[in-house]
This record gives sequence, C-alpha cells and structure tokens, in this order.
Amino acid sequence: MGSGRWSTDVYDAAERYRAASGTGAFAYSDSVRRRAPRDMWRPHQSLDPHGLTVRESRDSDEHPASLAIAVLFDVTGSMGGVPRTLQSKLPDLFGLLLSRGYTPDPQILFGAVGDATCDQVPLQIGQFESDNRMDDDLGNILLEGGGGGQICESYELALYTMARHTSLDCHEKRGRCGYLFLIGDEMPYGKVKAREVEAVLGETIPQDIPVQDMLAELQRKFHVFYILPAGASHAGNAGVLAVWRRLLGQNVIELDDLGAVCETIALTVGLGEEAIDLAAGLADLAELGSEAVDSVARALSDRR
Repeated sequence: MGSGRWSTDVYDAAERYRAASGTGAFAYSDSVRRRAPRDMWRPHQSLDPHGLTVRESRDSDEHPASLAIAVLFDVTGSMGGVPRTLQSKLPDLFGLLLSRGYTPDPQILFGAVGDATCDQVPLQIGQFESDNRMDDDLGNILLEGGGGGQICESYELALYTMARHTSLDCHEKRGRCGYLFLIGDEMPYGKVKAREVEAVLGETIPQDIPVQDMLAELQRKFHVFYILPAGASHAGNAGVLAVWRRLLGQNVIELDDLGAVCETIALTVGLGEEAIDLAAGLADLAELGSEAVDSVARALSDRR
C-alpha cells in the first residue's frame, strides 16, 4: 500500500459531498449503529484484524523514501471524539509533514483500540496510505464507545499486531524506525493474552506475552508515543501516566487541547527526523495561522 498522493482538493470535495448528501464522516459506524443490535457489530472488512497477514509501508518510484506513521486511538467512552478531530484536521497534518518538509513520503495508518474483555470490536487496523484513502479508512472505523469498568483497554493487543503484522521499508531498507502514536486515557493490560490473540486475530501463540516484552519487540521498528488528551475521562490521571512513563519514558505526551493532536503528531515526527527543532516547528505553526501553537509548545516542551 502507500501509492498516490494526498490532495486537499480531493478531501474538500469529499467533505462537500458528505454535507450535501447528509452523510457523516463516519458513515460505516452510523450505519451499523442504526441497523444492527450491538451483539452483531463487526469491524469493516477493510479494518478487520482477523486473519491479518501484514500491513506494508513500501517505497516506490512515487515515494522512494517512505516513512511509516501509525496512529491508533482508543474509541471507548470519552475518547470517541478523537477520530472525529483527526478526520477534520487531516489537511493540517499533511500540510505540515509535506509542505514544511518534515518528511517527503509519509505513509499513514489509522487504527482503533477497544477492550478485548468486553467489546464486540476491540481492534481495527487500516492500511499505510499516502493519499486520500486514509480518509476512507478513518470513515470505516466503528466508534463502538464501549470499554469495561477498569482503567485498562487492550492497547497491548494493538502493540502485538503492529509488532508482528507490519513490514516497513524505512526500517528494513534504511534501518530507520517508523512512528506509532497511541492516543488514549487508560492503561494497557499487563500481558498480551494468547486467548485474545486467537479470538481477535485468529492466530495461535504458545503463551501470554508480558506487555514490557511486547513493547520492546515493537520498538525495534517503531518509535512509540502515548498521547493523553484533555477532555478524556482519565486526563491527568497519575496512575495512568505513571504506567505509561515506566513503559515509554519521555515519549508520554500530555495534551491540553485535543484540537492540537494533528499538529503535535506532525511536530513530533519533524523533531524525530531532525527536520526541525521545537522553535522552528512552533514558528511553522504560527506562520500557518494554527491555533494550536501554545498547546503544542506545552506538550512537547514538557517531554524534553
């Protein structure tokens, strides 16, 4: 995957069509909620992890220096606004990555995380895309809004999937890690459970895997970040932050404005690729007239 080029004109045309037809940006989710009882909810076939082989980020003549960027977000409870914000701000994300030269050939995968102990759709995984098909992937995500009563979701199952079911040319050809952003407000479970891997992905592993071991495996091919946005049920929760900081260190980002999430991702990539320093990135935001400058400055200054 990863062919084609992002076009803001195509994005705007799709937005106008949806507005004229009365169709929401998350049409699949809207349709499932209208037509099926909850126990019949299923992921869209394009995002279904069951039987998943591999999601690929590949070089091509069109994109000779592909860089894999994965954005996985919690869709339980109060986190349901995250994908809607991401969808509305895709042009901002690509505008920064491309027009400001943070990376020449970004390929972005979107996915969603729920709770494998109780949700119908605990995991959804898109494709790495360079063009407007990533907007389609977002639109196919089922916003289940479930989750359990504990302060945990199945982030570890997403880590497993991204570690063992992705293939990245940036890593395999050039020895450079991709970027993976988890956006949520809860903790992972302590281990990847073999029974959940079988139920959700349809594959067998010999035993459970501690989350620390799973993360170490994933970090061989991705820089991994956790973003905890304001407005979430557990924003600022000391216990949640402590767990993620033990796992990720300074790669935990507290964000006081969900509307700044795309700019935060873009600048984090730009910093990681050494295309900018923080001052230059904030100057780029200001020049583009972004309202996120102060929020991004606070979020990224805090982790330095």
